[in-house]
This record gives sequence, structure tokens and C-alpha cells, in this order.
Amino acid sequence: MPIYISRGRFTSDAIKGMLAKPENREEAVAKLFKSVGGKLIGWYLTFGHHDFLVIGEFPDEKAAASAVLAAAGGGSLSEVETTVAMTAKDAHATFVSAGKAAKAFRSAGRS
Repeated sequence: MPIYISRGRFTSDAIKGMLAKPENREEAVAKLFKSVGGKLIGWYLTFGHHDFLVIGEFPDEKAAASAVLAAAGGGSLSEVETTVAMTAKDAHATFVSAGKAAKAFRSAGRS
């Protein structure tokens, strides 16, 4: 299944709530992912611009988007970004395919 990596920020209200009543979000995220046919690989609290990073497997982009939209719709997240990730094996196959395509492609402005 394709792998998706999402990162984002908690709203100040979410942080206040979690400080008052700490909770393990991994369980809730795993349940959400499972509800749309996905699987949680990992959930991490991070430092810097993003507050969290979550990695999941989903059957397709609709399932991944469903999980992300459901989570963001709760109002406790902001600036959520999601990226599709490839395994090393898939990346290798992609470079092989791109190399073949590049041989037949003429770049703009080139004879």
C-alpha cells in the first residue's frame, strides 16, 4: 500500500486541552486510519515548525485524504501537509522508468 506522511501543528486550544488532560493520540489516529482502510505506521511529537508527524499506509489517495480531512475537521490541527512516500524499491523502479522516458523527451528550447 502507498505510504503517506502528514505533519502539522496543534491549535493553541488543543495544546491547552492536552496539557490539562494528557492523552496518547497514537491510539485515536490508528483507529481513524483503520476506519478508512489504512494502517498507522507511526505517530511522533516533533520540534520545530511542525508539532507532529504521522506515517500511514492507505490503499489510495482518497482513503488518505479522508483520514486527513477527518482529523483536520475536528478543529485541533492546523497547517497539515501530506506527502506520498516511496520505498527504496519503488524509487529505484521510478528512476528506471524516468530514465527510459527521458531518452525520448525533448526539453523546451532544445533542438
